[in-house]
Amino acid sequence: MAGQGRVRLLARLMAGEGDLDTARLGEACAEATLMSGAGVMLMSDDVPVGSLCTTDDVSALIEELQFALGEGPCIDAFHQDRPVLEPDLKEPQTLRWPAFSPQVIDAGGRAVFGFPLRQGKVHLGALNLYRDMPGTLSDDQHADALVMADIVTQAVLLFQADAPPGQLAAALEEGADLQYIAHQASGIVAAQLNISVGQALIRLRAYAFGNDRPLRSVVEDVVARTLAFDAESGRL
Repeated sequence: MAGQGRVRLLARLMAGEGDLDTARLGEACAEATLMSGAGVMLMSDDVPVGSLCTTDDVSALIEELQFALGEGPCIDAFHQDRPVLEPDLKEPQTLRWPAFSPQVIDAGGRAVFGFPLRQGKVHLGALNLYRDMPGTLSDDQHADALVMADIVTQAVLLFQADAPPGQLAAALEEGADLQYIAHQASGIVAAQLNISVGQALIRLRAYAFGNDRPLRSVVEDVVARTLAFDAESGRL
C-alpha cells in the first residue's frame, strides 16, 4: 500500500461527521493488508480484556479462542512485543498453539499474524490478521500491517483520551466483545486463592479445559457462586 493509498484509506475510515468507527477500523486493516479478516484484542496487565472488533465469523472465533485458551498470535505478540507470524497453521515449522490451531483450521483459517499495539512503554494489545490460504506475508504486506497496527494504536488512544479514569471509553465498548464476566470471575477466584487476577484466569482456563467446558460457562458458574475454588488445596 503506497503512501497515497494509505491516505485514501485513512480518509475512508472517517465517518461523515469525523467520528472513527471501530468496525471500519478492523475492515481497513484487512483491506490494507489483503487479508481475509482482522481483529483487535485489547489487553491490560498481561490479561486479555476482550475483542475490540472483528470482521467476520472466523476472526471472531480467533479472538474468542485466544481469550478462552490463553494462546495464539495476539497473546504472543503482546508478551513478546514483536510481530508473530504463522504462515501455515496446518503445517507449521514449530507447533506453538496445540489447542488454538486445530479449531481455527476447522473454521477456515490457514495463516495468522499478530502485531503488537504499542506506543512507547504503553502496550494496548495486538492486531490479528488471518488468511484462508497458507502463505507468508510479502514485504509490502508486512510493512502495511505495521502501519495499520500503529493506526489502531493511535485510534484507541484517541478514543480513550476523554474517558473517566479506570473506565473504557464508550466508543470502544460499542460493538466490542469485552469479557467483563470473565474478569469478575477471575477477581472472585483471585480472592478465594489469594493469587493475582492473571493467575486466577489461568486457573479458570485450566478448569474449563480439564472438564471439557466452555470458559464462558465456567465463569458464569463462578459469578453465580455455584462453583468455587478451595483456598487450601487450590482446587475446586
